[in-house]
Amino acid sequence: MEFLRPASWREALEAKVAHPDATPIAGGTDVMVEINFGHRRPSTLLDLTGVPELTGWSEADGALRIGAGLPYTRLINELGDRVPGLAIASRTVGSPQIRNFGTLGGNLGSASPAGDGHPPLLASDALIEVESVHGKRLIPATEFFTGVKRNALAEDELIAAVHIAPATGPQQFSKVGTRNAMVIAVCTFAISLHPDRKQVGTGIGSAAPTPLRAQVAEEFLSAELDWEQRRPLEDSVARRFGELVAQAASPIDDVRGTAGYRRHALAVMARRTLSWVWHDHCSGRQECA
Repeated sequence: MEFLRPASWREALEAKVAHPDATPIAGGTDVMVEINFGHRRPSTLLDLTGVPELTGWSEADGALRIGAGLPYTRLINELGDRVPGLAIASRTVGSPQIRNFGTLGGNLGSASPAGDGHPPLLASDALIEVESVHGKRLIPATEFFTGVKRNALAEDELIAAVHIAPATGPQQFSKVGTRNAMVIAVCTFAISLHPDRKQVGTGIGSAAPTPLRAQVAEEFLSAELDWEQRRPLEDSVARRFGELVAQAASPIDDVRGTAGYRRHALAVMARRTLSWVWHDHCSGRQECA
């Protein structure tokens, strides 16, 4: 196995175009597990941990640019008050040791349907910045996932960063696993309220071939919520929202849960997280991760 370790972003892009079959590795929390269990044997590893351009974050034109190599721990500590939904999801990733190494860029590169970081990105209309030696482009999160562990990256491209607007309203994330921590999700759900445009964003994980939004549920809830008067949430609205979220999923039966259980859990998580964010919106409180 060839091992490449570029010292700059430019060197990384040049290495990728010279070795299009190279597997990028950052925290290694997915790639090394697959190698250690003999599930894959890449011909070339492209180690991005020595690329300083990937490990920072910045803010410009009303949006955060989060480097693909920023560890979850720093994302939680430094941006938890700006993107609370993503920070809550990041807290559910593995153990503290894994969060010290694991990155959002790695999560996107693996493109697993169960990736914890994906639903909050969908709910917040995030953009994925990818780049090659030929230039860069921004891909909406809704178009990034193309199949089970497949994404929209060209063979000479690498993930540079995630662009996401700071929250303008409450956000939440919920995860069901076979135990309380250090577990791959049975299913996940994220919700973001956008009071400035009177819209709701959602993200579903581990309940379809790719992470996805529940668009019909979003449109229903955006029209039903009393954004101006902030009246209490009606039970019938919460129930219908949960039903529509469950209907948006296309889960399968596997070792972690049945399709029926996943749909039931999604409906419960949708109702529950909706009650939390609407309560916070009505009280003027915005959850801080």
